[in-house]
Amino acid sequence: MALLLKWALYAVALVAVSYLYPAVRVDGFGSALIAALVIGLLNAVLRPILVLLTLPVTLVTLGLFLFVINALMFWAAGSLLAGFHVDGFVAALIGSLLYSALGLLIDAALRR
Repeated sequence: MALLLKWALYAVALVAVSYLYPAVRVDGFGSALIAALVIGLLNAVLRPILVLLTLPVTLVTLGLFLFVINALMFWAAGSLLAGFHVDGFVAALIGSLLYSALGLLIDAALRR
């Protein structure tokens, strides 16, 4: 039950990102649910591989390259789905930062 609640809250966070930043668009809550699932799957499967492959660059940039990896995952989800649109890499970077910040708030609220 907690997993379904977290998934729904992340979908709400994705809708909030689309309201806060117009370069990220979600067609509806159903699309937000699917996009939140795809972003979660990409972060669980593809992100660790990319982090490992880009470890030297991440070390040289003192971890700042992880923001680029997060943006790539966000942008990839926007490219894969029809109801979720990201206008470009800069939009993916800003959108992923907003989504991550809202995700931190969600995780903090659920831990209480």
